Amino acid sequence: MGKVIVIGGGPAGIMAAGIAAGRGRDVILLEKNSRLGKKLLISGKGRCNITNDTDVEGLIENTPGNGNFLYSAFYTFSNQDLIDFFNQKGLRTKVERGGRVFPESDSSRDVLNTLLDFLKSNGVKINTEATATEILAQDNKVTGVRLADGSTVEAESVILAVGGMSYPGTGSTGDGYEMVRKLGHTITPLKPSLVPLITQEDWIRDLQGLSLKNVFVSFKNRNGREIYNDFGEMIFTHFGVSGPVILSASRHLLSYDFKNVALFLDLKPALTLEKLDERVQRDFDKYSRKQYKNSLDDLLPQKFIPVIIKLSEINPEKPVHQITKEERKRLVTLLKSLKITIIGARPIKEAIVTAGGIKTSEINPSTMESKKISGLFMAGEVIDVDAYTGGFNLTIAFSTGYLAGLNC
Repeated sequence: MGKVIVIGGGPAGIMAAGIAAGRGRDVILLEKNSRLGKKLLISGKGRCNITNDTDVEGLIENTPGNGNFLYSAFYTFSNQDLIDFFNQKGLRTKVERGGRVFPESDSSRDVLNTLLDFLKSNGVKINTEATATEILAQDNKVTGVRLADGSTVEAESVILAVGGMSYPGTGSTGDGYEMVRKLGHTITPLKPSLVPLITQEDWIRDLQGLSLKNVFVSFKNRNGREIYNDFGEMIFTHFGVSGPVILSASRHLLSYDFKNVALFLDLKPALTLEKLDERVQRDFDKYSRKQYKNSLDDLLPQKFIPVIIKLSEINPEKPVHQITKEERKRLVTLLKSLKITIIGARPIKEAIVTAGGIKTSEINPSTMESKKISGLFMAGEVIDVDAYTGGFNLTIAFSTGYLAGLNC
């Protein structure tokens, strides 16, 4: 059996290389960085959200970018298979909110070490600081790979697993797209997905660094139709908003080009408008002798109070017992529906995932092999597939990598 070259030492490439070598193939893994798994180490804030504890249908539903293409990959190597894969190799896992699966140690380094042991035990040859620049083919059949130093390596199969264009500092610089474009493949438009959003309002900057744990977010288009809603955690930044619920929402705003969209924040989702009004009345009774600016300490984080006071248009010096019913109602409405204008997204290099990539109709979904070039396989983010936050994108990488390694 001929040689297999895997380009890219991330989750998809590591899985592909290990599985192919486990089948007895002679595998060389090429990684342009000095070490493997650079992006994996920073995933999940360094904790590595390996996968999600849902069923296969749940995986598909959480993959808005061509999820149906992944049926074969997910059924061949499911999220449960992935959990078993790590558990059997001594890495214990745990399930957190939203079905997110993490290593019990909360360390992405432990995940990477488990994968490196997998490569070593299966005899994969690893070449770091080895940049592939071209996939060589003749008569629509792969023949090898050309490296940046001009040398070539012959191969019977090549698996392309170089990632997308997000986090270029980890090596994902989009070079894989040009390699396959030269071979006749189509690259769909590349856009940032799971990306922080830019907002218009000046007061957002006053909240920089403030994290909100339990908020309800609703995104609406210019006609007031709801595009997406979610409940969870978010954070204010110097340019706008980020955090889990914002990143997931950003995928739904792609078709709007992140413009002409408003975010409505419910800061007290556990309370109805009426219940919140009662709560505010109790606070106002408690602080009736204080000024309005000193009456919201029980209700809001300190950093948020000056902003809400300004937006409520109630005189901050006004004694609480003089606040009118209309003013109080205005405050309550503001807390339940704080409007923020979305005017854009951060660049693709700051996105967690790239939307777009190698056109899925040009890839065999049962094998991950190119329909154009025999012996060429694709895996991971370089393909035009993308999912929400919660471990789904890593699952795609591992499952497509497994399928490519199984069929090369």
